[in-house]
Amino acid sequence: MIDDENGPALSHGVQTASVTAAPTAFDHRLVADIGGTNARFGLLDPQGNLRDVTTLACADFAGPAAAIRYYLETTDVDRIKEAAIAVATPVIGDRVSLTNRTDWSFSIRRLQRQLRLDRLKVINDFTALALSLPRLPPQSLRQVGSGTPDHEAAHAVLGPGTGFGMSGLIPAPTGWVPLASEGGHVTFSAANDEETAILSLLLRRFGHVSAERLLSGPGLVNLHWAQARLSGEHITELTPEQITAHALADTDPLCRHALEIFCAMLGTAAANLVLTLGARGGVYIGGGIVPRLGTFFEHSDFRTRFEARGRLSTYLSSIPSYVVHADNPGLDGAAATLQAP
Repeated sequence: MIDDENGPALSHGVQTASVTAAPTAFDHRLVADIGGTNARFGLLDPQGNLRDVTTLACADFAGPAAAIRYYLETTDVDRIKEAAIAVATPVIGDRVSLTNRTDWSFSIRRLQRQLRLDRLKVINDFTALALSLPRLPPQSLRQVGSGTPDHEAAHAVLGPGTGFGMSGLIPAPTGWVPLASEGGHVTFSAANDEETAILSLLLRRFGHVSAERLLSGPGLVNLHWAQARLSGEHITELTPEQITAHALADTDPLCRHALEIFCAMLGTAAANLVLTLGARGGVYIGGGIVPRLGTFFEHSDFRTRFEARGRLSTYLSSIPSYVVHADNPGLDGAAATLQAP
């Protein structure tokens, strides 16, 4: 069936489905950023300005087509001819299977037909975040710790949310090239005895423990559970939001310690990515969790752990780290893909 055929791959990990005829003129284009919990939508006007940004709960809709139709009904635009969608999953071929929202899996070609689009581009969500970096205003980046960026060097991008995303922005003669990475699923590596004990518990529970098993919303729940087991405490399982709220309010020592470990582990993961990419342009942290932590994250052990790398500590201490506080970086990155041929 045509829905199961693989679409042609573009560079930078983008998949596209397009009709034979050239795209017709359009007034507005749709951009979307779909995660495991929420989907954010917006429209680009003819001048490329973003408008009518709306966030919808994925659980309220059967899939992206239903959510997009509902979104368009709330605007004064009843038809769009081009769209770009960032998704929290690898984009390989025509079939898109969201890692943490399997009921929203879809065929790129079928979705294009359902929405009567001349052009539809689908890209990984952290590839979109990487693409947004050159478009972000300086005030949307909050630096944590010291360091000065080399603006001509690679940039590292990562962030925990429902999952744990990674990407990078690599300089090339033709411009910046974003990476389509699934680095959030690398095997987790412990950095001290406490993390080794946590890893041992989770190995027995899951068989394989990826970084995402700890550095995500569900990962925060796993951390809280493992700490309770290690301390012999009996707890009621809390949501990531409840753990974070207790930690920030300092109303539960176990929750606070879980979030402290979470931030330190993120420092290790960030340093690993920077060293792998040679990202002297800095590391940029997005996702749904860290930007909400405020001064807790800034005062955490993230930066100490980031720099604690033996003979490479001096190298890492010179590289800056930033928390991305932009409103719609995923939508901005999706918009950037529509500027490509």
